[in-house]
Amino acid sequence: MLERDLTDGILTLRLSHGKASALDLELCTALTNAFEEAAADDDVGAVILTGTGSIFCAGVDLPRMINAGGDYVQLFVEALDAALRAVFVFPKPCVAALNGHAIAGGAILAFACDHRLMTGGKIGVPEPLVGVPFPPLAMAIVRFAVPKPHLQPMVYFGRTMDAETGRGIGIVDEVISAEQLPVRAQIVAEQLMSIPRHTFRLTKRQLREPYLRDAANIASASADEIDAIWSDPATHAHIREYLAMTLGRK
Repeated sequence: MLERDLTDGILTLRLSHGKASALDLELCTALTNAFEEAAADDDVGAVILTGTGSIFCAGVDLPRMINAGGDYVQLFVEALDAALRAVFVFPKPCVAALNGHAIAGGAILAFACDHRLMTGGKIGVPEPLVGVPFPPLAMAIVRFAVPKPHLQPMVYFGRTMDAETGRGIGIVDEVISAEQLPVRAQIVAEQLMSIPRHTFRLTKRQLREPYLRDAANIASASADEIDAIWSDPATHAHIREYLAMTLGRK
């Protein structure tokens, strides 16, 4: 579900989990472990995070979430938070090489990286349309990555957009052909690796620390309410309606 290749100090992590690399408990756990291991490994100087085929990541595996039963939703929400945190606080450079669609949780995963290259497909955060609130850290990452003039319209209306539009508003750094994506990702990773590690680590932490504090404060005030909404049968009914409308699935 997560392919790895370490070449010249750059670790490529490739999402390869079903057709759309949808985020579930297992994939989130694998991402957390991979980034924590890469952070501790002196042989790793940078990470390239990419996907398979024409989809980077289609977001949360909604059918599984609403059908799994038991404690799955709570366990998944905790695993999702851990995965996003592992990427967001990763102390080394991380380049998102978006090979296609990056939707909802997939977009937030990309937003947690340091530089975003995209070949095509759609990117955006339709969580409000799905009917689930953003977990505090996920919202903090969106606030960190989306320029302020575009933040509320993108979040409230669940906007998704093509790569060129994403570049125009600043959520995609470069639009590039599929053929050149691995090469360009390697070049960007090498450029960021040329910064002394301790300098990069501290600079990255300074940029992101205010958003981590905000997420912690919001979580202390509303995490229980957010978790309850994610587990609520009424929310799951809304998700079923959304899936039926967008994918023809119930």
